Amino acid sequence: MTEHTAASMQALLARQKGAHLRDGPPSAEKRIERIDRAIGLLVDNREAIIAALNADFGSRSAEASAFTDIGASLGPLKHAKANLRRWMKPEKRKTSPALLGLFGAKAELRYQPKGVVGIISPWNFPVNLTFAPLAGVLAAGNRAMIKPSEFTPATSELMATMFGGAFSDEEIAVVTGGPEIGQAFSGLAFDHLIFTGATGVARHVMRAAAENLVPLTLELGGKSPVILGRSADLATAAARIMNGKTLNAGQICLAPDYVLTPKESLESFVGEATGAVRRMFPTLKDNPDYTSIVSQRHYDRIMGHIADARAKGARVVEIKPEGEDLTQQPHHKIAPTLIIDPTDDMTVMQEEIFGPVLPVKTYAGIEEAIGYVNVHDRPLGLYYFGDDAAEREQVLAATTSGGVTVNDVIFHIAQEELPFGGVGPSGMGSYHGQDGFKEFSHKKSVYTQLKKDIGPLVQMRPPYGAGFRKFLEGQIKR
Repeated sequence: MTEHTAASMQALLARQKGAHLRDGPPSAEKRIERIDRAIGLLVDNREAIIAALNADFGSRSAEASAFTDIGASLGPLKHAKANLRRWMKPEKRKTSPALLGLFGAKAELRYQPKGVVGIISPWNFPVNLTFAPLAGVLAAGNRAMIKPSEFTPATSELMATMFGGAFSDEEIAVVTGGPEIGQAFSGLAFDHLIFTGATGVARHVMRAAAENLVPLTLELGGKSPVILGRSADLATAAARIMNGKTLNAGQICLAPDYVLTPKESLESFVGEATGAVRRMFPTLKDNPDYTSIVSQRHYDRIMGHIADARAKGARVVEIKPEGEDLTQQPHHKIAPTLIIDPTDDMTVMQEEIFGPVLPVKTYAGIEEAIGYVNVHDRPLGLYYFGDDAAEREQVLAATTSGGVTVNDVIFHIAQEELPFGGVGPSGMGSYHGQDGFKEFSHKKSVYTQLKKDIGPLVQMRPPYGAGFRKFLEGQIKR
């Protein structure tokens, strides 16, 4: 595999920008053909992708990989392929003043490819979080340079080989390497850059991109809360919450980070959550359905949160079969763990957990739960469970998050007709479906003036007369 340098990346970018200028905006047919090639890569390399992900994680569910990294990537690509002709059409807008439109003036919005889009993808879903944004990038007619994570080296090298065999480096190029390469990549003069990852790293990416005023889409994370209403079906809610928390062992930007439950429902929720995990995972240690933590560093970080909470007085409920000792294992599996009644001085309540650990706090009234959410950073997702329509609307209106799923977790990311993105520390910009097409397009305003001068147009030129002064008097009023 070619070792990339800052100079070689600059050269790649220059080739792609040159090709964009040389060939002009691609036709709908060309965009579809490129998307078809991307679809083919996922389908034809299914087993290799699953094997690479398993190698990188140590133990990763084959079915979960097929579902989250392959299937969930095909959906956005197929959706873009089916709809991009409609998305590409210019949008007619009304003229101002409307009188100009009556005489034949036109106002429209045209969607133009930005050019070359940089994609920095993370390690938790390295295939999906490369291909899902790529659907919008290709639908919008762009070329792409991709920097996958160094923490999933087998998957990153596989993607480099896959793209290298199906696309010229003038269309899509993959750049592999460590933090130094990532930093240099962030500083390239792309026409747009999308970064998915940690908020702390995003600050460095944004700083580097600012040197060239590169527009950014930042898909970050944060502590996405679950609010259990008093009207919630606790058994169903607990099963759905714990499914979301244990998928990929909680290594998901949208994973439910903590639960806020009515005080009187605490023990019922703990019981239902424990039962739900035991039904999904009768065993953990040698269970291929249960994914391990990606690295020793992240394993130590998560175990540190648990130890800190225990030391500071929280009740810790480890959900695993009796007799299973996860300290004696070839991988980095951590049992699903509930932290009951955590306090804000515990590290588990101060950082995004990104693992199978779920703090459970109690509240007396819904205003208390809303207040707790609002004094913390705006999260990527928020989850409300309950059948009380007034309470649901109160939560939706009084909180700000990137997106919301009601009566489940994570599912809003799967909706191609809904934009996916954060707000504030959880991100900026959004993509998916037509919103992704627009995110990676330049929205060009085009106004076409009347062929002939009419009175009002002539009056706007000096020397200004009574007619123009009358026009001004009509405009400058309440």
